[in-house]
Amino acid sequence: MKKDIHPDYHEITVQMTDGTEYKTRSTYGKEGDTLRLDIDPKTHPAWTGEHRLVDTGGQVAKFNKRFGNFGLK
Repeated sequence: MKKDIHPDYHEITVQMTDGTEYKTRSTYGKEGDTLRLDIDPKTHPAWTGEHRLVDTGGQVAKFNKRFGNFGLK
């Protein structure tokens, strides 16, 4: 295996949407960083069967502001 071409592999904490956490090893961030998930198997419609909007960047509000009155007379 070639030296110095692989990223650092270290322990991080993964925080689920309900607040539960677990430790795993990853190349994400630095040692001890926390990866906070917006969508995980507990909230994703493919596993839960319910659909809801996840608006993390204000995209839904921006869409509604721009096109909210579209088609109304």
